[in-house]
Amino acid sequence: MTEMPPYLAVNDEENKSEQTDSDSSDLEDDQPLSFDKPRHNEPIKGAEREEHSWRVKEKYKTHCVALVLCLNVGVDPPDVVKTQPCARLECWIDPNSLSQTKALETIGHALQSQYERWQPRARYKQSLDPTSDEIKKLCCSLRRNAKEERVLFHYNGHGVPKPTSQGEIWVFNRAYTQYIPLSMYDLQTWMGAPSLYVYDCSNAGVIVDNFRQFAEQHERDYETQSRAAEGGAAAGAAVSYRNCIQLAACAAGQSLPLSPELPADLFTACLTTPVKMAMKWFVLRSRVRVAPTDLLDLIDKIPGQVTDRRTMLGELNWIFTAITDTIAWSSLPSDLFQQLFRADLLTASLCRNFLLADRIMRSYNCTPVSSPALPSLARHSLWAAWEHTLDVALAQLPALHADRAPPYAHSPFFRDQLTAFRLWLDLGNWSASRPPPDQLPMVLQVLLSTLHRVRALQILCRFLALGAWAVKAVLAVGIFPYMLKLLQASAHDLRASMVYIWAKIIAVDPSCQVDLVNAKGHKYFLAILQDPTVDVEHRTLAAFVLAGIVDNYPAGQEAALQGSMISLCLEQLSGEGGAGGGEARGEAALRVWACVALARLWRGYDAARWAGVRDLAHEKLYALLRHGAAEVRAACAAALGAFVAAGGAAPRTEHANALDQQVAVHLAARLPKDAAPLVRQEILAALQWLVLIFEQHFIAVCKQERLRKSDKEGRPEQPGRWAVDPGQDALGAAPPGPRPAARGASPAALPTIGFGSVYMKIWSTLCAMAKEPHPQLAQMANDIISYISNQVDSLGREVEARAPSSLPPSPNTRPLDPRAPNAVYRRGGSGLPHTISENSVAHRERDSTSSTSSHSMKKPIVSTQFIEWATAQFARGAAEPGGGGAGGGAGEGGDCESRAHHERVWRRARNKSIRREARALRGARPARLETQAFHSRCPLPPLVVLFHPYEQHAAVAFKDNFGIWDWGTGAKLCAGAWRAGWGRISSLAYMNAHARALLAVASHQGNLAIYRPSESSSSAEPALVSAWRALDVRPAADYRPPPAQPIYSLAQLVSEQFGAADERGAARPDHDSLSGGDTYSAPPAGTLVRWSAARRSLALAGAAPALRLWDAAAELLHADISTECEAAATSLWREERARSSGGACALLAGFADGSVRAWDERARGPLYTLQHHAAPVLCAALRTDAHAMITGCSGGEVRIYDVRKMATPTLVRAPGPLAALDVHPRAALIACGSVNQCISIYELKGALLNTIKFHEGFMGARIGPVSCLAFHPLRCAMGVGAKDLTVSVYVSEARR
Repeated sequence: MTEMPPYLAVNDEENKSEQTDSDSSDLEDDQPLSFDKPRHNEPIKGAEREEHSWRVKEKYKTHCVALVLCLNVGVDPPDVVKTQPCARLECWIDPNSLSQTKALETIGHALQSQYERWQPRARYKQSLDPTSDEIKKLCCSLRRNAKEERVLFHYNGHGVPKPTSQGEIWVFNRAYTQYIPLSMYDLQTWMGAPSLYVYDCSNAGVIVDNFRQFAEQHERDYETQSRAAEGGAAAGAAVSYRNCIQLAACAAGQSLPLSPELPADLFTACLTTPVKMAMKWFVLRSRVRVAPTDLLDLIDKIPGQVTDRRTMLGELNWIFTAITDTIAWSSLPSDLFQQLFRADLLTASLCRNFLLADRIMRSYNCTPVSSPALPSLARHSLWAAWEHTLDVALAQLPALHADRAPPYAHSPFFRDQLTAFRLWLDLGNWSASRPPPDQLPMVLQVLLSTLHRVRALQILCRFLALGAWAVKAVLAVGIFPYMLKLLQASAHDLRASMVYIWAKIIAVDPSCQVDLVNAKGHKYFLAILQDPTVDVEHRTLAAFVLAGIVDNYPAGQEAALQGSMISLCLEQLSGEGGAGGGEARGEAALRVWACVALARLWRGYDAARWAGVRDLAHEKLYALLRHGAAEVRAACAAALGAFVAAGGAAPRTEHANALDQQVAVHLAARLPKDAAPLVRQEILAALQWLVLIFEQHFIAVCKQERLRKSDKEGRPEQPGRWAVDPGQDALGAAPPGPRPAARGASPAALPTIGFGSVYMKIWSTLCAMAKEPHPQLAQMANDIISYISNQVDSLGREVEARAPSSLPPSPNTRPLDPRAPNAVYRRGGSGLPHTISENSVAHRERDSTSSTSSHSMKKPIVSTQFIEWATAQFARGAAEPGGGGAGGGAGEGGDCESRAHHERVWRRARNKSIRREARALRGARPARLETQAFHSRCPLPPLVVLFHPYEQHAAVAFKDNFGIWDWGTGAKLCAGAWRAGWGRISSLAYMNAHARALLAVASHQGNLAIYRPSESSSSAEPALVSAWRALDVRPAADYRPPPAQPIYSLAQLVSEQFGAADERGAARPDHDSLSGGDTYSAPPAGTLVRWSAARRSLALAGAAPALRLWDAAAELLHADISTECEAAATSLWREERARSSGGACALLAGFADGSVRAWDERARGPLYTLQHHAAPVLCAALRTDAHAMITGCSGGEVRIYDVRKMATPTLVRAPGPLAALDVHPRAALIACGSVNQCISIYELKGALLNTIKFHEGFMGARIGPVSCLAFHPLRCAMGVGAKDLTVSVYVSEARR
């Protein structure tokens, strides 16, 4: 794109142009793209299931708390020298103000009350100035009560010496006359694991350092005991101390601060009363608006409760929790954050408060220590927001204590954080590599308040729309429990956001279905789906969530069935389906997920299937097989397939058989009328269940087909392959219902299948699909057919193996072919006819003619991933490729500075410029096409040549491949392979030429394939976008070339020698026929394809009784227009662009019998018929601007009609016989290519302009017999293919 023209200048020039042309309207660039949805651009595969790490793997609750206080009030420890004044407060109580005993008890109760603010349900036990035996008794008792849960051990050692270098802490003897060391090894033994330790003492870091060594020693001791106990009693369960958490006040060798401005238990104050401690520290170190001495007294009287967010204390604690949570989430690894801050309420609170302790104590030269180790976060930028909040709160604190206190003015903190989050969404450059905003954890806290909850949920929805990475980030923050609780809320203003958030969560992590069912959350979404006042979008999201709840989860299926989910989903299926418009797309998405929900509910759940039968679910689903959206049809087919499969594991009845057959007939009838591979794959996957359920019937059908082919080819069937006795035909057709039969299905036990039965129809459909041009579809059909064929072969080998060896061999017996493909050997054995072996009864997997007598679910033969792919599409963000939908508008709303945007703008300007130049051709003097601008040799004779309207590309098709050349540079851009079984290529058409062009390739057998040429590499093959049998052609007659037609090259000889059977039927005609002067037959007519961008449809004609119109937007058969002619169509013309509203949609076709017929696509009968030619018509085209219609036949006769009178046409005799003829859509030119090695160019009035017989250059060689010819649609250029293996482009201007 470095050579882009100045498109702004081009636009300015075009604004001055007043020329208008309805046929070259600039609105063409606004046409939506066809075959450009996500399902066309990527494989239909689901996202890889991944293990999500947002759930806490080992979640423990802290139920028991041991508060151990070694204060020895009134006696200072011997290793600490305290200055006067010094820090004295313990739990904000001065112990010197009370008696020794009373002070100790008061401090203990105060500490317990401080802990109870964070976890009121825990069991607290105090141990005041204890002995080692008391600690042992306390710890063992708490461990027994806690069982496998976490136990908290809080140790205050302010009245005892510092811990020893071996990590021993100090307690007292019974008489309080000595300090007794307590080994950490013993404490670990008593406490067990998991545990949480808080050490508020000097030199606390040494305890943390030795803790690990003692833990390793415990493990070694356990291994020793286990080896010693191998011969005797088994040792107890091993205790792992890896989940133990430790919080220490300072590092090894450090002492606690003794400043009189601080409490003695500064570390405990930070952990248990963080707001109060933070405010006091802020006042001490900051310049505040009120006198510090007055504030310090008021801080002790902060109004409110910690649990009441409407008060000052409650709101400050709420903000503090949000800030510390955000600091931890944005700074710590995900696993560590989950372990410490999402484990349980008390542990998370202590870890959050530890961040404050780290910030405060570092200012006093103390370094708090933790295990697992936490990095220092004292300088995080969010602490500034916390201090600003404190400053605002302290400013109004004195007024709140006045006699007439004003109401508390709430902090704008959360409102400002939500605004910052919104700005991040508005202005941010979203990508998975960019970290989420710091405000994400704030949203979790805002959800606790009803004031900002609605706005927070709306912002959260916008964030989740960015893609799966955003959903994972939200789950990692810990929002899931909050969302689960909000399902109990009945507020209607939350429903829109709630259903969207839950849909995103289910799309990314389907395992959340278990939590939803356990919390009865499915009722929330059933109520939304049932409410008619809810808009389509949110009912769609509710259906998506319900589909996730019942996905391979029996408890969810049962809960949904009891909630009447089937009837609710069926109610969403009513209404007309369309392919365009925002409302239509919304309705389509609702129907998709309603069908998917039904499919998942029916999967392996027979009770739900019969509940659907009572609601006539299968009949209501039939209408969706004609819906305009391919995804809806695919989801409907998947639902019907699950409906049939659900009955495969249940006992069979007449009713069940009739239902399954009815569904299969409806599905099979849609295959020839649906062009979307997505839909046809789902239909084939659904039909396989009928094959599996009625396996014996299809084995009989396959056997009958083999016998029929064997009789047709004159080869007797092998006796071992179930030779049918002639008298067996007298048995007649099988009764309509199931009949009992032996498990060991023998040849005589197989049902007799009547002609025209359901099984014959399904088998014929499968055989037809096996010849589809789409590789995946053909493979699926072949796999199903091979499965049945292998069963036939297996049973035949079993019969041969059990045949009596004494009998003489039959004269018709042939040895078994050991090379039988894909032979499958079934378990068990089958006896002779009318015998049942004991082994066959015990092990036979096949069932009787009633299709199943074993109720086990069979494994599918083929599988699809449409539902998984649709779920992955939903999980994608709007900013990701394919996440914002597809079509012509893909990326239109993206970054206006991106390369893709500039390419679109440049492409539109270029297209306008080319169309402006094309408009000048209308009234210009006809030019002489004599300059050869491009010439290239080809591997085979070219059969079709086609120009790209805007790019300088020419597509050339051969018998079994095609290629694209740049006819300006001569470079070959790409080459596409074409399978010989698809037929000879006979026509090409460019689609979406104004943007990303596709190439439609049609074969003479009626197959049509859509390719996307590679834009990145010239060596890459075009990607197959879609392929289907677009036209039902008649069987081709044997082809005999004309007797005098020479063979011009070795390549032509080789191509005719090794060509398709219908092309070389008479490559060497008999001498008798040639000498007798018999007329030769024409080559088999090819399929012609024409594209209309305005109507987004494809028109096809050929050796078929009807012209066929396909809707490319819906990928459905739009109409069959009867030709009313036995001859094959040999030319087809269609208006390239739509005329003004209400105008005609002209379609013109010429036939092999020389007739020409015209239709209006909106009508079914021809407008008029011309019978003026005696040879096959090569071209029939309208030039509405010149009021002319031009027809030409292979005999060389060209007729130019004035469409206003149609009476006396101008007759032109071109040198025949002609092989190709074309009319320029804008210039007044007609080109006739002759097999006599010349090209004649005429103007519309019939005058000869020039003749091309030789290639350019000195002594240029004679051109070969013309095989194909076409004009450029917008330029004065002509492409010619000849049988001398050359392709050339002729232009009117001089060669540069």
